[in-house]
Amino acid sequence: MDARDRRARASTYTAFAVQGLCFASLVTQVPRLQDAHHLSDATLSLVLLMVPLVAGVGSVASGALFRRIGSGPVLRVSQPAVALTIVLIGLTGDNDPALYGAVALFGLFVGAVDASMNAQAVAVERRYGMSLITGFYAVWSVAGILGGLWASLGNGLDLPLAAGFGIAAAIGIAASLATGHGLYRRAEEGDGPSADELKAAGRRVPWRPILVVGAAMAVAYLADSAISSYGAKYLDDELGGSDWVAPLGYVGYQVAMVVSRAVADLAVRRSGAVRVVRLGGAVGLAGMIGVVAAPNAPAAIAAFAVAGLGLSVIAPVSFTAAGRVDPTGLGVAVARVNIFNYVGFVLGAAVVGAVEPLSADHGLRLAFTVPTVLVLVVFATAKGFAPAPVPRPGAGAGPDAAVPRRPAEPTAT
Repeated sequence: MDARDRRARASTYTAFAVQGLCFASLVTQVPRLQDAHHLSDATLSLVLLMVPLVAGVGSVASGALFRRIGSGPVLRVSQPAVALTIVLIGLTGDNDPALYGAVALFGLFVGAVDASMNAQAVAVERRYGMSLITGFYAVWSVAGILGGLWASLGNGLDLPLAAGFGIAAAIGIAASLATGHGLYRRAEEGDGPSADELKAAGRRVPWRPILVVGAAMAVAYLADSAISSYGAKYLDDELGGSDWVAPLGYVGYQVAMVVSRAVADLAVRRSGAVRVVRLGGAVGLAGMIGVVAAPNAPAAIAAFAVAGLGLSVIAPVSFTAAGRVDPTGLGVAVARVNIFNYVGFVLGAAVVGAVEPLSADHGLRLAFTVPTVLVLVVFATAKGFAPAPVPRPGAGAGPDAAVPRRPAEPTAT
């Protein structure tokens, strides 16, 4: 690979890191946001449900923009916007309408960032010709650990929410602006077909393999939604953890994700995606069982870690599988499979919101049983993570038919 590809890879790593930092800085403060706005559990569930619903809109809209301008410009605009919106959330004080508006904006830009950064990651992986995507997610998790630790420290110091969010956002914006120019341009992400060719190729992206891996992704993100959005509340409300302990469940979850994702690319290369997904499902199931059965906060934190160790491989391998059935090389299939990210988050928020009120003392413990059972879907769909590649328009039937030709380096302007 040449210097251009290495620069794009580094810029994509940075995008994942900024997203992980901003997301963790916010979700680990859910209990404090609930207290600051005096939200009931039902209202909190609706607020959390708003994020994936609006994010789905952002993901679909950004997918349409990829065809016109590429994923790089979308990412360069939407990522600093995510950082700014978490500051807005911190500044809402006890103004509930302002909170709802800020959360909606956060969801919209999160959706755009998720779709565009994954499209960039798939483009990097395609040009390198080997499995790399779990490494990007490992960087996301490392930044998530730092965000969770920052939240724990901020709570221990009794730092105002706006100040804590503002520091994390400033770091994210600076990193995004400093590296965004290195992302791939539209012409570098694929062959740059004509509008008619692109429209025809988009119709050739099959839905069946996307639905199969999307089902597994939805389950993984349903569990992730429960852990990310309600893990701190579970430790705080039901297991007696203090304010500074509550964010550590998310930290443990992300630490395990880093460990898993650090070796997952090598495992995929050696054993194939199907075996890796099956093993991840088994470990994730064991972790979720531990979450449900946890007698105290330390046990739950350990169980969150085990769940993260297994579930962390499903999403990145899903994006790779989607890339194999995309004849355009422009992230059309990635944007489609990314919808299941938000399906999972919507279901996670809806399930927890519906089940928690059923028990006054153990509502969240009961709610965590739903994603635990649904992890079994991963085993049923594992074979779908090795789909047959869809050839690009005009390609022959050879083994490389689905891989877009590498375009010439664009002339500097």
